[in-house]
This record gives sequence, structure tokens and C-alpha cells, in this order.
Amino acid sequence: MKDDDKSLVTSSKKVVVKIGSNVLTQDQGLNLKVIASISRQISMLMDRKIEVILVSSGAMSSGIKKIGLPKRPDEIPKRQAVAAVGQAGLIMEYEKAFERFGKKVAQILLTSDDLSNRKRYLNARNTIYTLLSWKVVPIINENDTVVVEEIKFGDNDNLAAMIALLLDADMLIILTDIEGLYDKDPRNNSDAKLIPVVDNINKNIEKMAGAIPGPLGTGGMFTKIKAAKKVTTAGVPMIIAKGEKPDILTRIFAGEKHGTFFVPKKERLSRKKCWIGYSLKPQGVVVIDDGAVSAIINKGKSLLPGGIIGVKGEFMEGSPVEFSNSKNETLGVGLVNYSSADIRKIMGLKTGHIKEKLGQKPYDEVIHRDNLALTAECE
Repeated sequence: MKDDDKSLVTSSKKVVVKIGSNVLTQDQGLNLKVIASISRQISMLMDRKIEVILVSSGAMSSGIKKIGLPKRPDEIPKRQAVAAVGQAGLIMEYEKAFERFGKKVAQILLTSDDLSNRKRYLNARNTIYTLLSWKVVPIINENDTVVVEEIKFGDNDNLAAMIALLLDADMLIILTDIEGLYDKDPRNNSDAKLIPVVDNINKNIEKMAGAIPGPLGTGGMFTKIKAAKKVTTAGVPMIIAKGEKPDILTRIFAGEKHGTFFVPKKERLSRKKCWIGYSLKPQGVVVIDDGAVSAIINKGKSLLPGGIIGVKGEFMEGSPVEFSNSKNETLGVGLVNYSSADIRKIMGLKTGHIKEKLGQKPYDEVIHRDNLALTAECE
């Protein structure tokens, strides 16, 4: 880790900490020793004026062990019931642990719908900011008791990344059951090597991560890399570290090198663009030519109809839509000024011909640059 990277860590004043199921649970249920340790460390950071938001897995695993089921149920109603049982015990243990250090906690359960709706997105952010101002620890989890596939975040690594962007956090720390990202699974390969710093998340990094699964949670190392790609592209650094290592959080904030550090891009996305790029579910795709790709990436231009060579899906004006290059590589997400039907009529045309085709021309841009978020690793 370079000195600049180290200063990003030690100077952080608002941090999201995500703890995985493998760290929080053991054969008998919740790992109370880990909960006590993490609670103590977060309390110490709070006493140093560092705001901490906790994204905690463990409800599903806790419920499975509490009920005595042999494995995670396949049926949605059973999964929701298991999560309800586990979540109650999880938040109770956190409440007891933080109380020892004079800290209060608040439970926040979210679905992706809560963050894709702009009003609810802002309400969630304001609620969490209020809790932080009251020195209360927000403990966030996916609302598994009501969630269905269409509104799932997918995993708590993704949820943690979205919370980090929601709150404009200075850093995301993911605590898991291994030291960090290795070049191969260290549990099965004695010669596996830890990768201390990742400057760029390329296909080789993703391939390494894909080979390291997680037995208890819904995600393995690959979901953590996806989370890292999300936050670093938006300008937020991330660390993956071993959650059971003694005083891991306080040691990280003391400047010690632990786990894998993911270097962020220098420019941060605005809050609005973070919402567009990472909280909304795209309703379709517009395919753009090389000239439009260059104009958007290198010059920060809007997307005009002349640069569009294809449209996939059906969507209305104002919908979030991905835009990709001719190789089907997704570059980002934007809010369209025209419906899919109208875009098909005007794609490839100069802006002066829009009125001729549609009978009106409310906008020159199909996606204005202010409503466009680049989410790819574009150099």
C-alpha cells in the first residue's frame, strides 16, 4: 500500500463495515465472541469521531442453526421465515454487545426497491444520517422476510457497496473468513499468495475471485470483487480483511496493512450519478458506436441519437437504461429522454431531424450527461 493509499484509510471519517456469515456464525449459532469484539472496535472508532455503518449478514445462518435445519431452504416462504427467526436473535446480540460500551443500535432492513425509488432512497439516507448524528450505530441487512427475487440486492456485499455510495462513505471494509484476495483458494492450496493491493479489477482478478467460494453466505469472493468494482469506480476505496483477526478494525485505522486494498479512481461520482449507476435497475439497453463511446468517456459528452446503433428491450421516457458498445460491453447507465420506440425511430440521425421523425423535439440528447453514470473500468 502506497502512502497515499494509507492516508485514504487513516483519514476516513465515515466507513461502512460489512461482516459476513462465515465470520458471525459457528456450529452452535452466532459467534458471540466475534460480535463482542467487533462491537468493541466500532465503539472505539466512534469515540475517535469516526462514523461507522454496519452491514451485517448472519440472519439466515443464525435462523438455520436456531431452528435446527440441515441447510438453507430452497422455498422462498421458508427462507423468509428462517430469516425472521435469525434476524431477531442477531439484532438482540448486537444490542447487548454495544450496550457494554454505552452505544445504542438501530436495525434497518432494506430491499433494492427502497434504493431504486428516488424518494425512498433519500429517506433512507436521511434516516441513517440522523442515526449517525445521534451516535447510534445503524445495523443494516437485506429484508429477507419480505424480499423476492425481483427486489433482491443479491448478497450483502452488493448491499454494503450500495450503502457506501448512498452515504458518500470514505471507505468500505468487508470482513470475511480469509485474509483477503488470493491468487487461488488458500483453503485448498498451500502455495496460495495474498494479493495486498489491486489497482485495477480486470478479468484476471475476477477469475481468481470466482474460484474462491463461500460455504455459508450467498456470495463468495467473486461478489466481493463485484462490490469493489462498484465502489472503486465511484471513487471509494475498499478493503477485504479477515474478520476474526484480533482488533482488525482498529489496526486498519492505525495504518497497519491487512488484507487486500482496492485502489479507488481519483474522481468520485456525484451522489445523483451513484444512484443512477448503482441503485436503479436498467429497463433496457442502447448500443452506441465507437464515436459516441469516445465522446462520452473521453470528453464527458451527452449521448445523441446519431451515436446509437441499436436498442434492446422496451422502456418509457425517463427509464434507467444501460448503454453498451458494439462488443456488448456495458459502459454505464443513464436516464433516457425518449422511449425505446422513439429511439428506434431517431437512432443514427442528426438532432436536427428529430422533429421531422417524431413531430416534436423536446430534447437534443437521448441521455444528458448529467443523467449519465459511467460504471465500467474505462481508461
